[in-house]
Amino acid sequence: MTTTLPYGTWPSPITAQQLATGGARLGGPVFVGDQLWWTEGIAAEGGRQAIVRSAGPVAAPEDGTNDPAEEADPRSVTVLPAPFNARSRVHEYGGGSWVAMPGGAAGGTGDRSGEGSASQGDPLVLFVNFEDQRVYAFVEGSEPRPLTAVGPEVDSAHGPSLRWACPTPVTLADGTREVWWICEDHTRTADGTDAADGAGGASGGTDGAPHIERYVAAVPLDGSAAEDVAAIRQVTPSSRFVAYPRLNPEGTALAWISWEHPQMPWDGTELHVAPLVGGSTGHGEVVAGGPDVSVLQPEWLDAERLLYVSDESGWWNPRVWSAHEGARAVLAPDSPYAEQEFAGSMWGLGTTWYAVLDADHALVAHGHAGETLGLLTVSTGQIADLDLPLTSISGMQVREGGVLALLGASPARFPAVYIARLEGGYDAPRMAELELVRSSRDDAPDPDVLPTAEEIEVPLEDGGAVHAIWFAPRRSGIQGPADELPPVIARVHGGPTSVVPPVLSLPVAYYTSRGIGVVEVNYGGSTGYGRAYRDRLKGQWGVVDVADTVAVMDHLVRTGLADGQRLGIEGGSAGGWTTLACLTRTDRFSAGVSSFGVAELEAFIHDTHDFESRYIDGLVGPYPERRDLYAERAPLNHVDELECPVLLLQGDEDRIVPPSQSEMFRDALAAKGIPHAYLLFSGEQHGFRQAESIIRATESALSFYGQVFGFTPPCVPVLELVTR
Repeated sequence: MTTTLPYGTWPSPITAQQLATGGARLGGPVFVGDQLWWTEGIAAEGGRQAIVRSAGPVAAPEDGTNDPAEEADPRSVTVLPAPFNARSRVHEYGGGSWVAMPGGAAGGTGDRSGEGSASQGDPLVLFVNFEDQRVYAFVEGSEPRPLTAVGPEVDSAHGPSLRWACPTPVTLADGTREVWWICEDHTRTADGTDAADGAGGASGGTDGAPHIERYVAAVPLDGSAAEDVAAIRQVTPSSRFVAYPRLNPEGTALAWISWEHPQMPWDGTELHVAPLVGGSTGHGEVVAGGPDVSVLQPEWLDAERLLYVSDESGWWNPRVWSAHEGARAVLAPDSPYAEQEFAGSMWGLGTTWYAVLDADHALVAHGHAGETLGLLTVSTGQIADLDLPLTSISGMQVREGGVLALLGASPARFPAVYIARLEGGYDAPRMAELELVRSSRDDAPDPDVLPTAEEIEVPLEDGGAVHAIWFAPRRSGIQGPADELPPVIARVHGGPTSVVPPVLSLPVAYYTSRGIGVVEVNYGGSTGYGRAYRDRLKGQWGVVDVADTVAVMDHLVRTGLADGQRLGIEGGSAGGWTTLACLTRTDRFSAGVSSFGVAELEAFIHDTHDFESRYIDGLVGPYPERRDLYAERAPLNHVDELECPVLLLQGDEDRIVPPSQSEMFRDALAAKGIPHAYLLFSGEQHGFRQAESIIRATESALSFYGQVFGFTPPCVPVLELVTR
């Protein structure tokens, strides 16, 4: 029997509490001995990122060592004790923040004693702690002890002045084992003196920004650098940004990428290769990339050849370099895979898209917004696609015997850690059935309340198309009135250089199970569709993203999927900018929710962090030369054209989009008398991690939409809207 209820009022088993505490943010898996390790964000513990491991040995299903009845059991042990939080602040977005080294302390952290002490073979765990950004070391069951010092206080750092990311165990040519890190150093001035000795913090560099250096450094494992920073050895020369340090198998040559302002890593990077002499390198030879070519994830195939991904062809495709043959494309120009992406936007340091199997083979994730896993033969450029029921694939790790671990999701699966086995050899490869190790959701709802993802392309008037993912309202046994169309919310992703894959999302299901449609818009500028699609946003931020979002909503109204009088929009960070721009520059929307969104640009470029401080050069124009565009594009300067209510959500510790951005917009709304609410969340940074913050933000947004769209969602506190 089917019940008819107004859209937006459908009772749903998916609660805000469930969104906040029923799941975990999972990090990519890593094999450590015969166990699998990964990270989990724990909202109930203030959002800290814990290091966890499988409770026992993990094997591929065909090994027969796992109990089939327990395959879906999220068996795990939390290794990192509270309150430690394994999270880097390099670039503020961080990235790789830990490593576990099998075989003991590899240089020593001291013996443990007492009940429960482990054997000498316990992995040594290194991590960077969020609060103080110091590197710590410990073996499971012991108290972490620092390996690096607290950086001196520097005003411009807005936090710890020495930060670390991407720990990389290496073995030098003489057999010495070390761990190298990417260091973000706010302590030096442009003239090489100590910033802490000067007045007012770090001096300005040639680009007018505070002088900040990043480089690869070796951190001693004996703890000698915990009080003496001079014990740290700088491995590579300083650049504004560095990533992917990769030492060749012989320990004689290092590859890494670097870039300078105003480039972002998806705009242009340089791939360096340099001999390692006396434990450090010079600048080496730039073998690929440049200001207009993005090179990502170099990996050594052997002592001489380097595999990497480059968008030189207009698509992020694999290429290979050697000193003897130079660089060449791996795929033929007429390959059916040549117009697919093999990488994406590197927001987090250490992000990877492929895994090397041997000197001629790699597992590669490729596609557009949705991904497929394939086996690449480097010498021939041939790809054999593998039957894997996932459309989002990351963090691939491979160990002996072709056992693969990865983090994946699909339209029918929430993000989860899986293992599987590559079978059939390289001539006829196939992937064995996935085995679930850890799901991001312990409380996955009944499939009857989950939406179906439908990829759509909406033609544009000037040619081309905008890409989006449509989620219709869905709740088994309930339908909307025959004479009513559902309200629809456009969700616009942040970045803006990013993409939303077609995967199952509980925040989306929170709306659709209540009778509210959702569309995820991959507007021009999104990754996944080639450089030309990405470059549509160059100089056009606040124009192309707005027009593309409106085109998608017009399509949904025109095709009878959405009520044109009840259209909402929401987004965070750069998605908040697009939300506010759509509200102030168009009349399509009746309500909008901006989470830590950019409202204007001049204060933003001076207040934001270093990584994105020149991002706007490419998105809008150079400053101050195009100051006119900065003012003209800013949603804050067009509040007079705004007529609909707005909800603003903001973290009080956000260094990427500071609270001042939301507060300026709040004040402009109040000055015009527009109904609004502003919620400031204590202890939150860029994105909400604490359970109470997630619950309040989620329920407030639903109450807000209900008030504007004319429905009363059950069991949700009423959000108070004000006009002053």
